[in-house]
Amino acid sequence: LLPQVEANGQDVIGRRFRVESGETLGKDELFGSPSTPVLENPEYQTRWYFKYFLGKLHQNYVGVDSEKVPFFLSVVLTDTNSQCVPQYRVILWKKTGAQKISLSYTPNKPLTVKQILSNFPNMEKLEKGPKEIFSPDIQKDLLLLEEQEGSVNFKFGVLYTRPNQVTDDEMFSNETGSVEFERFTALLGDKIRLKGWDKYRGGLDIKGDMTGKYSVYTIYEGHEIMFHVSTLLPYSKDNKQQVERKRHIGNDIVNIVFVEGGPSQMANFNPSSIKSQFTHVFAVVSYSAEDQSYRLVVYSEESVPLFGPSLPCPPIFREPGDFREFLLVKLINGEKATFNTPIFAQKRERTLDMLIKDLCSEQMGDSSRATMLNRRAFSDVLPDAPRGSRRKEEARQVEFVRIGQALKLETIVKGDAPTSLATTGLYKRAPWEPHCFYPDFAHEIICGDSWGESKLVLSTESGVFVVEDGLSHKQIFDKSVSIKQLTVVEAHGILLFRADKGVAGRDSKIHVFRLSDFEADSNELFSRAELKEHKLDRTRGCTMYAVSRPGGSHLRMVVSMGKKLLVMQWRHSAAWTAWCPASDTDTVEGFQYLKEISLAESPTLITLVDCTFATSAGGAADNTICVGYKHQFDLVSERTGEINKLFAVQDGIKAHLVAALDLYEDEEPELLLCYNNTCHFQKINDSTSSNEFDFHWNSIPSDIVCAFPYVLAFTSDSMEIRLIINGNLVQTMAMPKLKLISSKNDIFFATTAPEFFQSKSERLHMDIKADSKEASLSPPSSPHSISPEARPFRLYRIPLHALSGLVAACERRCPTPTPEPVQETSSATLSPTCRLLSEPPRGISRSCSSSPTPQSFLPPPSK
Repeated sequence: LLPQVEANGQDVIGRRFRVESGETLGKDELFGSPSTPVLENPEYQTRWYFKYFLGKLHQNYVGVDSEKVPFFLSVVLTDTNSQCVPQYRVILWKKTGAQKISLSYTPNKPLTVKQILSNFPNMEKLEKGPKEIFSPDIQKDLLLLEEQEGSVNFKFGVLYTRPNQVTDDEMFSNETGSVEFERFTALLGDKIRLKGWDKYRGGLDIKGDMTGKYSVYTIYEGHEIMFHVSTLLPYSKDNKQQVERKRHIGNDIVNIVFVEGGPSQMANFNPSSIKSQFTHVFAVVSYSAEDQSYRLVVYSEESVPLFGPSLPCPPIFREPGDFREFLLVKLINGEKATFNTPIFAQKRERTLDMLIKDLCSEQMGDSSRATMLNRRAFSDVLPDAPRGSRRKEEARQVEFVRIGQALKLETIVKGDAPTSLATTGLYKRAPWEPHCFYPDFAHEIICGDSWGESKLVLSTESGVFVVEDGLSHKQIFDKSVSIKQLTVVEAHGILLFRADKGVAGRDSKIHVFRLSDFEADSNELFSRAELKEHKLDRTRGCTMYAVSRPGGSHLRMVVSMGKKLLVMQWRHSAAWTAWCPASDTDTVEGFQYLKEISLAESPTLITLVDCTFATSAGGAADNTICVGYKHQFDLVSERTGEINKLFAVQDGIKAHLVAALDLYEDEEPELLLCYNNTCHFQKINDSTSSNEFDFHWNSIPSDIVCAFPYVLAFTSDSMEIRLIINGNLVQTMAMPKLKLISSKNDIFFATTAPEFFQSKSERLHMDIKADSKEASLSPPSSPHSISPEARPFRLYRIPLHALSGLVAACERRCPTPTPEPVQETSSATLSPTCRLLSEPPRGISRSCSSSPTPQSFLPPPSK
């Protein structure tokens, strides 16, 4: 941390700055945030009330919680991005900010408000049910509450400094800039005439040239940005302090400081030079004429949370367009992060508290407009109104929607709408963009795993299949084998799975097969009769199992048997098998029973946590098992069986445990514990727990995947992507009937195909029995007119190297052809280049240009 000091060396109220130079790869810079420029908490995804509620029929409620603190609740039943996935979207408005969650909708089983509120902490037990607000004017008040999150548009200061200038008076007194500075400001945006300017003005005068004649303006992903350029603001020869310039730049949260003289001059800048208590982030830029590159160093006030993108090492940008995009994203994320500092958070909380209290007293005092919610269930709100007042209710609904739509239009016209994705940057693919692995799979998937680089093993109600990347799929088990969990262990050439016996799903056992039994030249179809000799002893009645992560010295497996855990280990080490692969031909006899551990109750999840100091000797290291049940996670020693309490969910919260992921930070095992829609970081060797770094998903996930620097949540109809360093949202994608298949290497998932290919020659060959019907492969003529229930599944892959940024961007974008960024594309108008490659080049994934969700750079179709 760099302390801010006066020129005479005295401290300025203790302000200290974090320096990010990119020269050293610390933990935060290496794993903290992606070098790929990604906007964090993008408004077009976080401003739910504007996007999903305003202009649509929805319900709003007012109430007080158990601590007598007022709150508002907004609920809408909406179709997720026109993907035929109806769901509830809920916003709980409190003084600490808006809490949001998506809940699944079941036809004929609507949720009550009590059930909806139970998904939020400490909202289960209310003395009184909240009151519904029928007045359409409430929409304007709730929109105002949402706007307290911050502006969707930004103003950034740009300060030009000459060599050896150390005081802000000297820097602000530069009347003009150099040629390099002019080139830099032209890179940032367009030079515009302020007089008569009708777009976002960033506090500048647009009537009488009081703040200069010109400024620099741009748009990035819907955000209008006005730059307060020091050399374009009014200059006064008589005023050494240049108060007019400082008034604007000194009141900007983020400043760009352009240092003339090349990279060698950057070290001379110190944040103490700028005497502003408002500016929290300085982006120091220099231009090197020698190699025609830009360099960047970022100073952030220490209270500002970490934000991305992290600087590359070294922080040199030779492509001006790439530098512009990186810098704009860094500036926007920096300002958003600053709003979470204590100073801004307290100010926002005071404002929200005042607004909510005033609004609550106004609404609770008016009992003539509404009925108490506890007299009528939420299930009666969305469908038809009571018969006696149906006409009156319909008129109210029409007026409610009309006023909401007018508010939405007014916000758009003012330029304050968080909906536009217009940008002045070049189109680039997101690192999480899925590549099509297999476009037409007819069966709903129960579970699966990846096999090497190009195959998947998938269990369905119709049997088990091996799917090859873009080639074919063949059946290896018939439908008499009901597999509920499976794992491919390439290191030892085995397939592990847990199979149920009978329709009721009782009497599960674990079985072990050799992968060689299912190689391409083998066409044998196994049935239940062949399972007996592959059954693993002691596993009858098991409910789940977990295996150690790849790369460990030995394959270990823990099997849950009610209130018991069985610990087993493969008798050959991974190193021995790699040295003598032909000798490792075991199946069930390869597993050695180590011990049995008794638990107090049956677990709902188990995760193996490898000790980083594990020895290669047979199981001597004290590896542990994370066990989750009911309201808590425990840690169990594999060696001694000792059980230690790790983390307990807060009292009063109905817990649904989702996952426990092993993160291995600083060579010290750390777990990411997920319950309900909350993620909690827990050090294994620390008995205390702090919720300081907890973050929350917008939906309750079924699966969590960690792929540094991202963490992904999968639900039955959406994928949500956040940064693991700060929990900030970067993307949400709606995908009907979504199912995570595997995340062992790359991330594989299935969702209903968004469209089909009309040409018969583009359909893939299915290598199964000859009596299969060709008609089952024929796509319907109008794919968009049917529901996801009738669509086949498309299998997708997200390459892990693309997420982690371990390859160059150009290499990462090779597998998927680039579609033109158009507003809408129907299946009938797809150009030949946008279709599946019939003969892909060797080594390139056979991929479909159509992603399972609309791309983030495309604005949604107008309705």
